[in-house]
Amino acid sequence: MTFLSKGQPAIVLVDDDLHSARLMIRMLEAHGAPAVHWVSNTEAATEQLLQIADDRQAAAHWLVLIDLKASSVATRNFVARITTLGRSLRVVAMAPSLDKSNREALIDAGAAAVFERHSDLARYRAEVAAIVSFWVRNQRLNAVGT
Repeated sequence: MTFLSKGQPAIVLVDDDLHSARLMIRMLEAHGAPAVHWVSNTEAATEQLLQIADDRQAAAHWLVLIDLKASSVATRNFVARITTLGRSLRVVAMAPSLDKSNREALIDAGAAAVFERHSDLARYRAEVAAIVSFWVRNQRLNAVGT
């Protein structure tokens, strides 16, 4: 896959809704996120994430952001499937709410963090800024050579 550039930090967005993905990508870029690669289906995402997970050093720079809306448990099931690929993948999930049961189900499935999908644009923007901040805080200090 051409999007897998070793040493290039990036975000893989797994989102099955075109409009949602476009908004997320625009917001991530507006908040200074690294390159975003969007995958619309879980089969293609699994294949591409397997390639990332194979290289533990490169995988440490990537963030996998999952926002599936096909069913109420689609995100949780995909998080569980992806986190079995390798511990080096940093997987976060979007949820319709951050109530305790939603958050705990996603964390138990293997998500490193859970973010809320807001309908209000200002709150959505703040949540996306938190995602970018999470990615920055989780970068290895030696990610950029000296």
